[in-house]
Amino acid sequence: MRPLIDSHTHLETFHRKGVLDEVLERAKAAGVEHVVTVGTNSEDWGLYQQLAKDYRGTVFYTVGIHPSGMGDDWREQLAEIEGYFSQSENRPVAVGEIGLDRFHLSEDPERAEMEMVRQKEAFRAQLAIAGNLKMPVVVHSRGAFDECVEIVDESDVSWERVVFHCFTEGAAEIRKLNERGGRGSFTGILTYKKADEVREAALAQGLARFMIETDAPYLAPVPYRGKSNEPAYLRATAELAAELFEVSLEELAERMAETTRRFYALDCV
Repeated sequence: MRPLIDSHTHLETFHRKGVLDEVLERAKAAGVEHVVTVGTNSEDWGLYQQLAKDYRGTVFYTVGIHPSGMGDDWREQLAEIEGYFSQSENRPVAVGEIGLDRFHLSEDPERAEMEMVRQKEAFRAQLAIAGNLKMPVVVHSRGAFDECVEIVDESDVSWERVVFHCFTEGAAEIRKLNERGGRGSFTGILTYKKADEVREAALAQGLARFMIETDAPYLAPVPYRGKSNEPAYLRATAELAAELFEVSLEELAERMAETTRRFYALDCV
């Protein structure tokens, strides 16, 4: 079977706990041989660049400013992004995760509005960088799907290079992405009993654009729900997806490997 690729995870937690080697070994044993660890701010970008060097061919990384908890120094962080892409090796494979998040806004209406203004400004600025560099974009959209679509529409980024990660909307929303050339990536939520709408979205998108992720350490799939998530658990989501699409796990892995490698331009076998 072709190796599975965790298209969106966060390795910083495992590194901090000193268990990263064990986590990656368990992932490999489960058939997950490659992971894309996704940047959220300048504090993890340097670490992820080093991990991509230390685990060459296994770990790939992205750089981006996550919309939640965006600090006053976001412009200073923004100025660092292009430098990562200017290097001759250990370059990021995408700009992300970037976008909008209305779930974690301040309870004070006036402050919340100011936070959204800043999120949108940072989102547009990072899309401009991605468009200039012609890099893929990993979008975080929570409670702001239509706003995110509108802002991407206004940018110079090709929709073919856009993924809305942790897709939790329905079939109508996934079609909005697909008709533009974009896609959604699915987490362990796909396995949850009450996630019929998410499964419908996956089927509406189809296998041609299908990608899965753990978003570890969050959103562990069934039967690990409630535990800290890790890349090895991606296999459980893949097994459910194979049943959903009525194909073998081998075929699903083959299709996803090609799709994910092509999207991120990964240089792994």
